[in-house]
Amino acid sequence: MCGIVGYVGLPETPDRELFALDYVLEGLRRLEYRGYDSAGVAVVADGKVDFRKKAGKVSSLDVELEVSPLPDAALGIGHTRWATHGGPTDANAHPHVLDNGRLAVVHNGIIENFSELKNELAAKGYSFVSETDTEVAATLLGDYYNKDAGRDLSKAMQLATQRLEGAFTLLAVHADHPDRIVAARYNSPLVIGLGKDENFLGSDVSGFIQHTKSAVEMDNNQIVTITATDYSITDFEGNPVEGKPFEVTWDAAAAEKGGFNSFMEKEIHDQPSAVHDTLLGRLDETGQLTLDELRIDESLLRSVDKIVVIACGTAAYAGHVARYAIEHWCRIPTEVELAHEFRYRDPIVNEKTLVVALSQSGETMDTLMAIRHAREQGAKVIAICNTNGSSIPRESDANLYTHAGPEIAVASTKAFLAQITAAYLLGLYLAQLRGNMYADEIGEVLRELQAMPEKIQTVIDGADAIKAMGTGMGETESVLFLGRHVGFPVALEGALKLKEIAYIHAEGFAAGELKHGPIALIEPGQKVFVIAPSPRGRNSLHSKVVSNIQEIRARGAETIVIAEEGDEAVEAYANHVIRVPQSPTLLQPLLSTVPLQIFACAMAEAKGYDVDQPRNLAKSVTVE
Repeated sequence: MCGIVGYVGLPETPDRELFALDYVLEGLRRLEYRGYDSAGVAVVADGKVDFRKKAGKVSSLDVELEVSPLPDAALGIGHTRWATHGGPTDANAHPHVLDNGRLAVVHNGIIENFSELKNELAAKGYSFVSETDTEVAATLLGDYYNKDAGRDLSKAMQLATQRLEGAFTLLAVHADHPDRIVAARYNSPLVIGLGKDENFLGSDVSGFIQHTKSAVEMDNNQIVTITATDYSITDFEGNPVEGKPFEVTWDAAAAEKGGFNSFMEKEIHDQPSAVHDTLLGRLDETGQLTLDELRIDESLLRSVDKIVVIACGTAAYAGHVARYAIEHWCRIPTEVELAHEFRYRDPIVNEKTLVVALSQSGETMDTLMAIRHAREQGAKVIAICNTNGSSIPRESDANLYTHAGPEIAVASTKAFLAQITAAYLLGLYLAQLRGNMYADEIGEVLRELQAMPEKIQTVIDGADAIKAMGTGMGETESVLFLGRHVGFPVALEGALKLKEIAYIHAEGFAAGELKHGPIALIEPGQKVFVIAPSPRGRNSLHSKVVSNIQEIRARGAETIVIAEEGDEAVEAYANHVIRVPQSPTLLQPLLSTVPLQIFACAMAEAKGYDVDQPRNLAKSVTVE
């Protein structure tokens, strides 16, 4: 989950205003959403490696650098950490510097066989000063560098990676080679940025987007050596391989707060554009839905008899929304599986199973492993992802990219709505392909979808009243969420947002389960959000939810009801009503989720918490 940055430029550049440290620190600030337990940097200058590292956020490292500056340099690496092995301490922070202070290494991932390697290296006389698996990998690299690799850093990386098990991205610099960074990638993200007389490495393109949009993908089992003017990629055996160049389609401004208090607030306001852009370009000249990225033979898609959606966290709740829509439109049995449970329970998948993998980052390790397992069983995999060139799309049979732009806040907002939108498109495409819906029916749903960005904006325009509610409930210690049908996963997502950023007890329930146990939690003053279904849809469902509201109000609960405009039946039983525009039942999550995001953000801010970087979390979970 950690963030990694590397920079190398020409040392003799005249009139240089920025040095390696400037580029590295800027990249770390952009990547801090990946981890913020500690941060560190290393530069190579004057024939030696110099470094600083500090527990805490990058701002703590800034203070350390003010007190103890680093020399100007043309080459540097940096790291912002989400702790796995060892707590967030100065000693456990990266970089790890060895070989008499001449080798520096940063790492993202987990080395699963670190204990075995540590014992082996200890037997050779090496000692360790941290609790991390990274120091073990760095020690192994240094051992190969000084012995079997003949002081060739690229060769040493090849030898070391052949011994490592788990998931890792490693960046290494050595005082003997002040013109290059050597990096390795296995089951952990890394991308190359290409500039003019300068090149970059980053966990994702956010690490260098301010300076270049030209990038190169790296696959698993690959090592790259970059200098200021060139790069070369090999596999772990040293065989040359070609990288995959691509252009980044968004600019640095998209990764800035844009005047908002937090990235989360900005990204909530980005949602109309995220949904709009995800819908763009999906119709051909005849009005037929077309998904160009789906490189799976149509006959195979027609023969599918089961769909399995795999995801984690917020993406899993998007999958639950998708399930209602896909089953309704396509009449294909659809399951939603947590990716980290999927391959461990011997799932029944075969060549007639379509697996749909949802991931914002495209690097979610649990989901990636589930994809590999599904493909081994013969299933076809479609990835719904927001990050071009990431691992999950590359390892899937087909891709459906969302176009939400960079999502920096750890708590997902716009990626969630974009994933739901993309899943709707997939469901409609399958219904069209299989003849489950007439063209005019699909056209009507698409028209409703195309109207959603404006409706989402209407909800956002009413944010002040929702913020006031969240701020006023800043001392609340428990909130419950109820929903039925597609409102149920919305309730789960609303509860997750409060857990993630406000650190309070929050639970989401299917409203029909209320009388089967959860109603015991209701006591006077208990705050309960209820996502009311449209009275224009399944009337019996709406009336049942109104009955649920009555039941909890009768026991003293304070009810906050999200209801569509014109739904007067909820008024008598709600302490607060949040209105959303009318929409078809299946599309309502695109609207009803937004007030819950706004509320959570406001409550967390009222408590004085950092909503962009909640404790113990990171944006991209790249370890199992």
